[in-house]
Amino acid sequence: MSDDHEHHHIDWREHGVKVIPGNSLDPNTAQTPGMNRATAINNARAGAEKIWAGTVTIHANAKTGAHHHGDLESIIYVVKGKARMRWGEHLEYTAEAGPGDFIYVPPYVPHQEINASRDETLECVLVRSGQEPVVVNLNIEPVEKPEDVPWIDPIHR
Repeated sequence: MSDDHEHHHIDWREHGVKVIPGNSLDPNTAQTPGMNRATAINNARAGAEKIWAGTVTIHANAKTGAHHHGDLESIIYVVKGKARMRWGEHLEYTAEAGPGDFIYVPPYVPHQEINASRDETLECVLVRSGQEPVVVNLNIEPVEKPEDVPWIDPIHR
């Protein structure tokens, strides 16, 4: 049994761990009205091949336009504030998340992020399953009263 690492040398200094300081994120990425995205990890900045990671900030009492991210999966981790998500063909479903909570957004799901606080900025970390900055902004007429959908762990019901 041979080990590939024996046959060629990898320069781990250049191709190993990368630490990207939080104050040097790149705001030059696809944007949605109502939020500010900034890239931390992608191919150009860190050599990542399969994921994208960055931050999302939504100002107090603000919301994004409806959008989806094509075939990409997204994970949002709430660092500070209270996130209210709306999703569906007419944004008819809603759920809230606070600091320490994770939000999963499957491919092609029309959704909207809302800062549920009137006076606190919503700060999140965002990870996507691909490199392309796919943001498809949608023109959706939302239902007036969305249905609250609590998460139930499908494994430990």
